[in-house]
Amino acid sequence: MWIEKLTDGVVELDTPIGSRYLQPSLVQRVFLLWTFRNFCSLPQSVLRPWERRLIDGLSSDNRFVSLSTALAVDRPIIGKVERRPPQADIEVLPVRKPVSASESSEPSREAASA
Repeated sequence: MWIEKLTDGVVELDTPIGSRYLQPSLVQRVFLLWTFRNFCSLPQSVLRPWERRLIDGLSSDNRFVSLSTALAVDRPIIGKVERRPPQADIEVLPVRKPVSASESSEPSREAASA
């Protein structure tokens, strides 16, 4: 399996518009095999700076390949880089103030007297 990835492997780039496949050179495949040695998929944010530059360089050099269902059997995938923009619709929760001892005892006194 490692030999097939080393000779013909491609890198899957997960984008908001769908998956794209990059064809790295032999030396780049060696580095990427080491990067993905324990993982099938990694978010771009956890990659080292030189690994991000490698993926960005492959993208900017238009090293994309078409991977139809017939080619998917012949071309092993080295790994998948999740390249998604940060979500802007994340709800920010307000910061809660810690409860002091005097504030926490007042409600219990009211509950006890009732």
